[in-house]
Amino acid sequence: MFSLIRPCPAIMQNKLRFRLIIIYILEVYELANIKSAKKRILISEVRAIRNKAIKSKVKSFVKKVDVAVTEGDKAVAQTILIEAISEISKATSKGIFHKNTAARKMSRLTKAVNEMA
Repeated sequence: MFSLIRPCPAIMQNKLRFRLIIIYILEVYELANIKSAKKRILISEVRAIRNKAIKSKVKSFVKKVDVAVTEGDKAVAQTILIEAISEISKATSKGIFHKNTAARKMSRLTKAVNEMA
């Protein structure tokens, strides 16, 4: 059994693994009785972590575009816009954003860049 008080340094280096171990100990062993329920708990946690990381990445690109627009640097804004649209499209294809949400985000970013002088 794992020690919850002092995890080993190797586990702490990989925070995702450490978080899953804690969830495995707390939820899977104590709450779920059925094997498939235990598996679903772990899978849903892994997906939630992945979705959170991808959403964070998209937000970072949107902020970069906004900063470039406020600074008035159109060339930089256009290059970052292409990267941001690519990340939004990837997130949509993975099911993290609804297609209309992605279209709205891309439209607003493109409009902001195109309205620059």
